Amino acid sequence: MRTTKRLDPRKFIDPFFTIAGEERASVQPSRLKTLWVNTGTLCNITCANCYIESSPRNDRLVYLKASEVRVFLEEIEKGEFGTIEIGFTGGEPFLNPEITAMLEDCLSRKFQVLILTNAMKPMQNKRDQLLGLNHWFGDRLKLRISIDHYEQATHEAERGIGSWASMLEGIKFLSDNNFQFDIAGRTRWNQDENELREGFSEMFSEQGIKIDAHDPVALTLFPEMDQEIDVPEITSACWDILGVDPGSLMCATSRMLVKRKGASNPSLVACTLLPYDKQFELGETVEESWREVSLNHPHCAKFCVLGGGSCSAG
Repeated sequence: MRTTKRLDPRKFIDPFFTIAGEERASVQPSRLKTLWVNTGTLCNITCANCYIESSPRNDRLVYLKASEVRVFLEEIEKGEFGTIEIGFTGGEPFLNPEITAMLEDCLSRKFQVLILTNAMKPMQNKRDQLLGLNHWFGDRLKLRISIDHYEQATHEAERGIGSWASMLEGIKFLSDNNFQFDIAGRTRWNQDENELREGFSEMFSEQGIKIDAHDPVALTLFPEMDQEIDVPEITSACWDILGVDPGSLMCATSRMLVKRKGASNPSLVACTLLPYDKQFELGETVEESWREVSLNHPHCAKFCVLGGGSCSAG
């Protein structure tokens, strides 16, 4: 059963020490495997439990322009950060008017590209452009589709009536046209992993979707993120106790590009999960952002350290 104990408000306050006075864990960056691009927080739907609160009205992170993204692509190429992947997230990335130009720029520079999308109408409105990109760059272009649950009613309880049919239409387009894609599900349903994977497997088979639900990369089941639920703070001693390598966390190998509403320039935050918390805003260049990150947030503990979650392609 999922705990209902509320988070102690004294936790995750001091960036250097926990509530018990122990040294808080931190992560040193190693290699920028993935540069994430938040294309903007606007979305075509409003999900009940969206951690970034995307909606048709939320523009706290505004649309990035292709020219703005290009500056950072050039920096990581010249700086030899070892980047292999550019990830696009939102909001819904396909609402950004310049998404196709951004994708083509990244793919032309020989980066792998991962797009997180709900596969609904905004993506489907770009079918011709996607077919062209898949033709020219197929091996390097991948999409990850969000399906909250394998049952329509539960999925639509999160995403709204009609979201199921539209999502399936988008996935079948990708499957029928041999796109590289995988699925992102959630673990918030008080079901164990085997039960969830079996349920998804049956649904994929019924819908003719070519995905192996028992492959943890093809179907990623993300731990839930609720920063009001109690979670232990992570100390520097926890790495050995838990057997977790700090180099495996997103903030060791990723940064996310955002542009706040009213800001003159884009900036970089530590990871995809913390777009609004200013303590995780690290600078306006990749070089500035390439510094130690203190794990001073419930998401750091629950999703990354204890949940083993990562948004990259695997």
